[in-house]
Amino acid sequence: MIKENDKFVSEEQLKKYAELAVRMGVNVQKNQLVVIHSDIEYVTFARLIQTAAYDAGASNVVMDWTDEQSTKEFYLHAADEAIDHYPDWENVRFKEWDDAGAAHIHIISEKPDFFKEVAPERISRFQKAYRTKLKAHYAKTRSYEVRWCLLVVPNVVWATKVFPHLRKEEALQALWQFILQGARADGKNPIKDWENHDSAFESRKKFLNNSQFKALHFTNSRGTDLFVGMPENHLYLGGGVKDKMGIPFFPNIPTEEIFSAPHKYKVNGKLVATKLLIYGGSIIDDFYLTFKDGRITDYYAATGQEALQNLIETDEGASYLGEIALVSNNSPLAQADTLFYNTLFDENTACHIGIGNASHSTLQNGSSLSEEALQEAGHNTSLLLVNVTFGTEDMKVVGMKENGNDVLLMEVGEFQF
Repeated sequence: MIKENDKFVSEEQLKKYAELAVRMGVNVQKNQLVVIHSDIEYVTFARLIQTAAYDAGASNVVMDWTDEQSTKEFYLHAADEAIDHYPDWENVRFKEWDDAGAAHIHIISEKPDFFKEVAPERISRFQKAYRTKLKAHYAKTRSYEVRWCLLVVPNVVWATKVFPHLRKEEALQALWQFILQGARADGKNPIKDWENHDSAFESRKKFLNNSQFKALHFTNSRGTDLFVGMPENHLYLGGGVKDKMGIPFFPNIPTEEIFSAPHKYKVNGKLVATKLLIYGGSIIDDFYLTFKDGRITDYYAATGQEALQNLIETDEGASYLGEIALVSNNSPLAQADTLFYNTLFDENTACHIGIGNASHSTLQNGSSLSEEALQEAGHNTSLLLVNVTFGTEDMKVVGMKENGNDVLLMEVGEFQF
């Protein structure tokens, strides 16, 4: 049965989108365990992914259901000790899944303002509790030891927020169109389209990795003037990645970014966000961050100041960066010129930074380095990684070399290499 959220897209197109998640997103292997994480509202699409995963040879497909309304009630009414506690059995099941080599598919959506009655600090406390308890699992996902994929579906509340001038049916149809277009899932053969998309990343990654710039300098008319120092032997990633067995997959659908990890202590200047951030259900908007020797030393948000403070104070590493990403304005998402109120989509429209943990894969042989060696190399460690978009149509990026021979990497938001 086609539910309201799905009635403006054909079943055939939904099946192609589901197959994209399975075949390219996590690249399900024969006899592999698959775990699908989804809110009960998106049951129709989740079951299509389940079918596609079995068709790809999955040994078992576990449905890990959540319920956003129940989560809201928990945040509002649960006792303080419950907010600060994440049960051990949750960690046990994730460990068992990871030990079994499971692939994780996360169906995500947005409901802006859904948690506006909830105190941001309660959300922040619970997120810290579960990220602490599941630290080992998140370490495996960040290092790509575990294959995982995020992809997006719409809902009526989100659609009418993005397109307030349209009737809800028209808004839902329009958002579906943008999601499928941005995910490159609207063509006759999305699998082939993604193979072509991935190949386009390779030459730029090769150029950046060979250049080994000591720093990147970002400037635009919005007030961003940011120097991002890079560690020695850094690597840029983008498009598909590989797990520890060498199996390729795409963690994000969509993805338009080429990213690496900056040196923890070599970021200086000011960053002005150009799109809002949704963190823990709270909206953070019209904000800036100031950096001194890598640390966020000053920040302000006209909307969501408390939520921004809770984010930055999650742990010591949440005051530093774990990612810097280059994104061209010339992509299906950027050309849409739309605020999506969704971090996965909005971050893929323009350059962004990631507050928090750095991926080991952004250093040569990083996965084999000890924690001490990673720290010495300048890699940041945190319980979280939250992306902030700051790119603009007039973004300029200069690659700075040790010998003083600077290279123009981006101008008017477009790649120059």
